[in-house]
Amino acid sequence: MSTIIPGIARYLSNDVDALDVLSQNVANMRTSGYRAERLATDFRTGLLENSPTLDLADGGLSTTGHPLDLAIRGPGFFVVNVNGQSLLTRNGQFHLDADRQLVDAAGHPVMGQSGPITLNHSNVHIDASGAITDGNDEVDTLQIVNVDKPGELREMGNGLYGYSGTSATDAEFIGRVQQGALEQSNVDPGEQIVRLMALTRHAQSVQRAIQAYDAALQAGINHIGDNS
Repeated sequence: MSTIIPGIARYLSNDVDALDVLSQNVANMRTSGYRAERLATDFRTGLLENSPTLDLADGGLSTTGHPLDLAIRGPGFFVVNVNGQSLLTRNGQFHLDADRQLVDAAGHPVMGQSGPITLNHSNVHIDASGAITDGNDEVDTLQIVNVDKPGELREMGNGLYGYSGTSATDAEFIGRVQQGALEQSNVDPGEQIVRLMALTRHAQSVQRAIQAYDAALQAGINHIGDNS
């Protein structure tokens, strides 16, 4: 009997992990460019097969008309510099800082092929490939990377992702940049509600199983020696 409770407890622990993932998704439903996290379950055991993976499908598009709001359609991530570390994001809500450097919403420099991007004019055009024209000057091209191993993306908070895969920058950018628009989160609210309901029912059934086992064990203890 000693192996039963640990086995049941494992189910409950997995339910808690799955609930954490659902909560993270719901909390970021309105975060521009957020990638939903998904958990795969082995239906034979009811246990999680592996760690969460990111859903890389495009989110909906919101047109803003602001020339520094950018969205990527198809694969690819913008690159920002955070304390010397290159992190990836799909949140293209960019602006100019006091030094007229292009930065993200948190003030991190947005990277071009030649490094940080400085813009001196109000008439900025960014084409589908990410090439930037500042007034009449061709300034740079946005550094956009594809991810060949989505399982090696890790969520860093605030719509930023670290990537431990190799040669991400070697892949040709095959998506397109859309100026004057922002990508919305790709979290599907209806799907999250359905998964939450199923998870809640499963957790309740596991709790009932633990309670039944505990009651049976207690009854057995109470009757020890009855037949002696």
